[in-house]
Amino acid sequence: MDQTVDEQLNFINKLTSYAKTNDPIDKDLYEKYDVKRGLRYSDGRGVLVGLTRIGDVVGYEIDSTGKKVAVPGKLIYRGYNVEDIISDVVKHNAFGYEQCVYLLLFGELPDKKSLEEFTAFLGELRTLPPNFTEDMIMKAPSCDIMNKIARGVLASYSYDMDPENRDVSNIMRQCIELISRFSTLAAYGYQAKRRYYDGKSMYIHNPDPSLSTAENFLRLIRFDKSYTRLEAEILDLALILHAEHGGGNNSSLTVHVVSSADTDTYSAVAAAVGSLKGRRHGGANIRVMEMMDDIKANVKDWSSENEIKEYLRKIARKEAFDRTGLIYGQGHAVYTISDPRTTLLRNKAAELAKEKGALEEFNLYTTIERLAPEVLYEKIGDKKKICTNVDFYSGFVYSMLNIPRELYTPIFAIARIAGWSAHRIEEIVAGGRIYRPAYKNVAGERQYVPLDERKPHADSL
Repeated sequence: MDQTVDEQLNFINKLTSYAKTNDPIDKDLYEKYDVKRGLRYSDGRGVLVGLTRIGDVVGYEIDSTGKKVAVPGKLIYRGYNVEDIISDVVKHNAFGYEQCVYLLLFGELPDKKSLEEFTAFLGELRTLPPNFTEDMIMKAPSCDIMNKIARGVLASYSYDMDPENRDVSNIMRQCIELISRFSTLAAYGYQAKRRYYDGKSMYIHNPDPSLSTAENFLRLIRFDKSYTRLEAEILDLALILHAEHGGGNNSSLTVHVVSSADTDTYSAVAAAVGSLKGRRHGGANIRVMEMMDDIKANVKDWSSENEIKEYLRKIARKEAFDRTGLIYGQGHAVYTISDPRTTLLRNKAAELAKEKGALEEFNLYTTIERLAPEVLYEKIGDKKKICTNVDFYSGFVYSMLNIPRELYTPIFAIARIAGWSAHRIEEIVAGGRIYRPAYKNVAGERQYVPLDERKPHADSL
């Protein structure tokens, strides 16, 4: 007999209740078996599972006694401090993301001629394959752009004449093509979403090969293709800051794990997109913006530190916003005293806020940045040092750029495909062993019961 939708849902709910009953694990067992939950030690340090030459995230040092000591944060790409890279980009009034892509992929800073040739090569590849836009994006739109990017990556397999070739030169070709096309996939996915889900006009512009990644993206998402130099510079800065973050972040680790199974490039990168979509990873900036909406609606005087602090206390006490007790945009797995990406993005945010007439809102952000660690200290004491992370300001910057929220996490992906590509190549060249960590089974064995001897569940199906 055919079931109604309600009957199907009731059936699924019953099955789910069985799973919930049988799957919980006593938290004390994790301590008993010394399980490194989340691949982390109890003090927050990550378990060492690999070596890399690509990037480093510095937030603490280990002293002579083996104790973890907090230090100001540093972000390193191939041995170079990102602050120095950005300083040189600003000095030369240039866009720097393409230079970071070159550095991450090939391990060395490009000279002027090499950078020009590589940037031009990326520009030439930015256009999607023939019929891809119509067949793979417009005919199968998605309400979530990260989902659309992942599907676009997997669909790219079908347009590749040699998708299964694991030779490093072929993988490099695939990665460079994906790096160049990610911004186009995101922009076109957004336009399809506007048309089919929002009932708005759709604008499909061709990429301009002479433009940077940041410029092209702004050009593709706007109906009139217009943007200011400052807007493009700030988006370029965000791309640089998000391009890489060490091998231990969830999405880069995903690339290593999936690549170690000797699968194709498109499968590995699509898996990384799925990881980055998560609200505990790349999707965190959306949660910050939702929290800020709530704060702005409930704090009447944005200049009152007392009123702001008291509302942050309510959030921390699970009395306001989403009742999780989390102040989003605060804290990081590695950074303790400071997140260098936050500092660099905040400085540019101040410049943009002045141009956009958003200084009052910017001041609200800086006040929360200063007060939130104090509120969290009241809650957890000195168990963990808390600093503001890059997610706190990135969403605000994108909002001032008039970029829709559904594109905030895709921007992260547009940047991070550079780091993912470098990590995939490193795993293929230097890995050589499939990831296979251990899970301790704590269920124990049971005596098998033949089908005709089994008793029905209390709430039988």
